[in-house]
Amino acid sequence: MASDTIAPVLPQGAGYGVVVGIGFFFAFLMAGISYIQNRYTKYSTKGSEEFNTASRSVKSGLIASGIVSAWTWAATLLQSSTVAYTYGISGPFWVNAAGATVQIFMFAILACKVKQNAPRCHTFLEIIHCRYGTATHIIFIFFALLTNILVASQLLLGGSAVVTALTGMNVYAAIFLIPLGVCVYVVLGGLRATFLCDYTHTFIVMIIILYFMFSVYTSNHLIGSPTEMFNLLVEASKLRPVEGNQDGSYLTLKSNFGLIFGVIQLCSGMGTVFLDQGYWQRAIASRPTTAVRAYIMGGMAWFAIPFGFASTLGLAAVALTNNPAYPTYPNNMTSSQVSSGLSAPFAAVALLGKPGAIALLLTLFMAVTSSSSSELIAVSSILTFDIYKMYLKPFATPEQLIRVSHIMICVFGLVMAAFACLWNAIGIDLGWLFLTMGLLIGGGVFPAALTVTWKKQSQYGAMAGCGCGMAAGLTAWLVCAKTYYGELTITTTGASYPTLAGNMAAVLTGLIVSVVVSYIKPDDFDWEITRGINSSTSIGTTPITTSGTSSPLPSHLPSDPEKEPTTSPLSQPQSALPHPAIPPAPPALTKDQAILEDPTLLRSSFKFACISATVLTLLMDFIIPIPMFLSHYIFSVGFFKGWVVVSFIWVFFALFACAILPVWEARGFFLETWGAVVGRNGGKRKK
Repeated sequence: MASDTIAPVLPQGAGYGVVVGIGFFFAFLMAGISYIQNRYTKYSTKGSEEFNTASRSVKSGLIASGIVSAWTWAATLLQSSTVAYTYGISGPFWVNAAGATVQIFMFAILACKVKQNAPRCHTFLEIIHCRYGTATHIIFIFFALLTNILVASQLLLGGSAVVTALTGMNVYAAIFLIPLGVCVYVVLGGLRATFLCDYTHTFIVMIIILYFMFSVYTSNHLIGSPTEMFNLLVEASKLRPVEGNQDGSYLTLKSNFGLIFGVIQLCSGMGTVFLDQGYWQRAIASRPTTAVRAYIMGGMAWFAIPFGFASTLGLAAVALTNNPAYPTYPNNMTSSQVSSGLSAPFAAVALLGKPGAIALLLTLFMAVTSSSSSELIAVSSILTFDIYKMYLKPFATPEQLIRVSHIMICVFGLVMAAFACLWNAIGIDLGWLFLTMGLLIGGGVFPAALTVTWKKQSQYGAMAGCGCGMAAGLTAWLVCAKTYYGELTITTTGASYPTLAGNMAAVLTGLIVSVVVSYIKPDDFDWEITRGINSSTSIGTTPITTSGTSSPLPSHLPSDPEKEPTTSPLSQPQSALPHPAIPPAPPALTKDQAILEDPTLLRSSFKFACISATVLTLLMDFIIPIPMFLSHYIFSVGFFKGWVVVSFIWVFFALFACAILPVWEARGFFLETWGAVVGRNGGKRKK
């Protein structure tokens, strides 16, 4: 580890202060917000629907911010900088644009289909149980929990490595303390709490990224301009040429190993998006009319974070490796330091000293905690609705579901920390997990996606796709490692070619087997069945009922005058009394209810999702990078300046989409809540 050879820049107290102090600051902040929410608004965290689905009322800006936050792992920031350090400017583009952004665009299609075909579900696993039964449900629970465990332990593994390297804090203490504050604020506020903290964390991360970008490209005495960065990268290409890159240059998209890494990330990222309940939960929590827009906007905004971050700190690490300010000078970084994702921390320290170390520590902590909150609430939903309610207590009350959700959040907080400690103890680092994750979970990618999009997929097709995909991935991975390197070790199994073979085999085998088996004996599923999932559950707030009526009459059913009770003379004077006017439902709520009853109203959204996902995927995976790859183009200084300008523009767009738009969309809610708090609107608060 880097902390064994490099003296920490910050004292241990700084590490504990950030991990414990900031963690509990957000916990207390969330406690205050939850109190105001429960007392003065119609959304109570004491209700199961609000706690686990945010009453399915979240607008596009906050959903986009949540998507950015959930996909911004410590691994996102650290690995994007690692591939920039290893492969040059091609690394962030291949790995993040081509490899990790398109999954969010693709998921926009699934988000729309969930709103069409299962609008009242709590988890995507409920849809699988409804379609295929218990056996398939259990298989997908295994894949979903495996995904969450791998993702969550990666978050802690990467975050703890940076905290330890920068402060000297004990790595195991960091692993257990990081999720502590997160567990507290998620228990207090549920899914809406994670959205609010996601917003705060994403805003802070973007501001710090802009701080690094402006420092590196405008004012820092070690670099200070795009031209100087270009010159330093040209010099680095001569001193340390990159194997597989055109002329060994750091300034080209013609990078063979960068392309391989991008394909691995594409396969792995499909698993971590399509099988992670956290992403399905954001689709479930969004309003039907905004889900697609939120995912498209979230995907575009997310790309700005690793692109801007890695194009700054990753390339700065390359440029400054031979500078006396660099922590490893006069030596290059070791393979262990590179694999642990320490190129960005070392670059931050070289550029800005202690302020840079503090800024990066905050960035990584925000990334780890916000994505950890997504994993905690996702696993809590699976354990509560797909295990406890499905198999242990089918008629559990909302109070019991809330209590189980709270317990499961704390349990998974311990589980994710335990797995991160296990990986660290046996010598498995962030890079190895990042590369091998897809071959373990890739078999379930397309069976899960086809569950909500293709009515002909059969139970046996879904089961066979998952099992055969995992078997093919493991086989290709181990056989390739043994064939290429003659032995099976952590080093050989984490190499590029074995992990590429395993990831592609898992994803493609899962797709092919599922489709072939389903065509042999196709299903003809009626989506009305999944639309009935949880149909008796109240969505949002409790409806107002008239006196003596146990439940309200659905608004879309006409009343039958022949079945109405005859008005007695005794009741006649009472009926003549004036009744208080019931305000009409807000237009947005009325439209959402109409979509619940008529999913065909989302056809235009589905078309938009398909077209936009296809166009953006083609742009980022083929139209932009492939011509530059095949032409062996090496950036000129002018082209590099343009590349840097685009990165700045993209980060500012992300800042608008994830920081300004959510506030603008929620302005009415804020005014209404403020009025309730200060005693306006008649001085009444929510009962």
